[in-house]
Amino acid sequence: MEPMSSLETADSQPHSAVSLSPNVPPALRGAESYHVFISYSSSDHQWTHSIISQLESCGLYVCYHERDFTPGRTVLENMSQCIQESQKVLLVLSPEFVRSRWCLLEANMSLFRDCLERKPIIPVLLQPGVSVPLHLCHLTYLEANDPDLMSKLLKVLCTPNQQLQSSTVMPFQPPSIYNGKALQPLIAANDEGLNKWDCGQFSDMEVPDQLRLIIEDQEKYREALRIINSVSQNKVWLRPLWLRAVMYIIGVVVFLGLLGNVAYMAAVLFSHNFMKNQGPAPFCFVSYFSFLSVPLGLIIQLGLWKKDDEKYIVRELQKAVGQANTILCEEKLLMGCRSNSKIYLVYVSLDGCKDEFAETFSEQVGAEDMFHRAMTFFSSGYACCLAKRHFPFPQPSSTGHLEGGVCFCQYVSQQLSRGEWT
Repeated sequence: MEPMSSLETADSQPHSAVSLSPNVPPALRGAESYHVFISYSSSDHQWTHSIISQLESCGLYVCYHERDFTPGRTVLENMSQCIQESQKVLLVLSPEFVRSRWCLLEANMSLFRDCLERKPIIPVLLQPGVSVPLHLCHLTYLEANDPDLMSKLLKVLCTPNQQLQSSTVMPFQPPSIYNGKALQPLIAANDEGLNKWDCGQFSDMEVPDQLRLIIEDQEKYREALRIINSVSQNKVWLRPLWLRAVMYIIGVVVFLGLLGNVAYMAAVLFSHNFMKNQGPAPFCFVSYFSFLSVPLGLIIQLGLWKKDDEKYIVRELQKAVGQANTILCEEKLLMGCRSNSKIYLVYVSLDGCKDEFAETFSEQVGAEDMFHRAMTFFSSGYACCLAKRHFPFPQPSSTGHLEGGVCFCQYVSQQLSRGEWT
């Protein structure tokens, strides 16, 4: 989603026979009762109402929920009616809007898809850093801190819809416009109080709203999560904290016991040899250091146990995510993880990369097997890089299968050249 620095896009469209001045509202036709429906969070009402006052002072008919929703009807029913009765839709994007009112639109994506196909959408970014919803990423937006916001907004609202269809607003389209976009990550249901050596459990009771439009076969999503959740069941050992504490105590006791035994044996051997007026035999030193290596190795292992255990869980989770991606890639969805409680989600098509594997490996069975192995080893890291928009290597000079980014083929090639297998 890119900021709108100007509205040349609207000006570049051919004008209709009846030319309107920039600040003259277009005529309402048919069932239209409003020029614009403004959807916003109640926490942003102060800023929004100042905009509403300015728009209405210019002769525009504005619809908003606090005044124009019909009592006794659901929010979605009111929203649907207001969208149908308005020429355009203005969304005031703020963190609270994305958390609350946007989820209402996502809960009924058929309504929003119809809105995208029929009504121009005008997103206004209330503050920088707002996580723009996936279905708006392809739209040009206005910024609230732009000094020329009102003049630009009036220019859009006073431009007939047919002149905006190919400029500011685009209809709903398949995922090509979302290719490579990050979605909201999944957080483990047991995130609170999760120990670092444990593995998060992710809810598979229902598909999140943001994925309902993307994933056609929702059972694949549940199957993928079952693979990921199996790590907690099969790979985590000594989960209770008290049991780990007991193991540490036993290790320390064993260490002290072995150390005392070594000291005792060394004292006995030394005293025996000196009583016979002999120096310490070479085998005494060998025996001493051999016995000493046992407790030293034990204490080193105990010291590194916790850190190694954390890395082990993340590695196992990454393997499971890779296996899950072999299922989800058919739905153009990839998961990635770098911790035990958070999974990144990205929407990306791997069709071109899969064809590349088929061309590289002559036998079809071999190509599918290599692609499956690449998904298992590399897809988790690739999804994380896409989500964070950062790759551990320079942008490849060659053109890949992901427009403006690094495709999966290029990522695998770079990782293999670096000797990375995770």
